[in-house]
Amino acid sequence: MSFNIAIDGPAGAGKSTVARGAAKELGFVYVDTGAMYRTIALKLIREGVSPEDEDQVEKVLENTEISMGYQDGVQCMFLDGDDVSDEIRTPKVSQMASVTAAQPLVRAFLLDLQRDLAKKQDVLMDGRDIGSTILPDAQLKIYLTASSRERARRRHLELKTKGEDCDIDSIQKEIEERDWRDMHRESSPLVQAKDAVYLDTSDMTQEEVVREIVRLAKERMS
Repeated sequence: MSFNIAIDGPAGAGKSTVARGAAKELGFVYVDTGAMYRTIALKLIREGVSPEDEDQVEKVLENTEISMGYQDGVQCMFLDGDDVSDEIRTPKVSQMASVTAAQPLVRAFLLDLQRDLAKKQDVLMDGRDIGSTILPDAQLKIYLTASSRERARRRHLELKTKGEDCDIDSIQKEIEERDWRDMHRESSPLVQAKDAVYLDTSDMTQEEVVREIVRLAKERMS
C-alpha cells in the first residue's frame, strides 16, 4: 500500500520548494498539482479562451494532452508533447491558473491523473485541496502557510533575483486577492482539512520546514 502525504496551503507559502525537498529526503515521488493547473492555464492563454467560458474550456480540454516527467528528480510538465516547465512559471500564467483551477471541468479533468499517481507509488502532493478532496485518505496531511506579508517578501526577493522590477505592496495585494479567490471558489475551495497538521512557516527557514515535514512523515510511517 502506498503512503501519501498531502500538503495544502495558500499561494506563495513555499509549498513546492519544501515539498520537493521533503520528497527527496523520504524517497517519495513529488507531484506539483499547481503545475498541472498552470499547464492548462497556459493552453487557455494560447487558445485565447477565457477559463470562465465552460463550453470553450470543454472543447480545449478535449484536445489537450498533459503529462509529467522527471529530470534529476525535478518534475517537468509537458503540454501536447512540449516541455513547458519554465513557461508556466510566469506571473501571467500564475494569475490565469488561479481562475482556471476554480473551474469544475478542469478539476475533473486532472482528478483521475492525480489519484492514479498516488495509488501506484509513495507520493508527496501539494496544492489547494489535496487533503480535503484529491487524497482524503492520505496518511499525513499538512496545511502549510505564512503571513501574506512574508509570502510577498519571499516572492519579491525571488523576482528581484531574476532582475524583474516589482513592488512588494502590489505583490502582497495580488497574493491576498488570490487567497480570497482560492478560499471562496465553488469547486474545492482552499480549506484546512480537519485532520491536517497546521504549519506556519513565517519564521522558519526552508530547511527547518523540510525537516519538520520529514519528521512528521517518519512518525506516521512508524
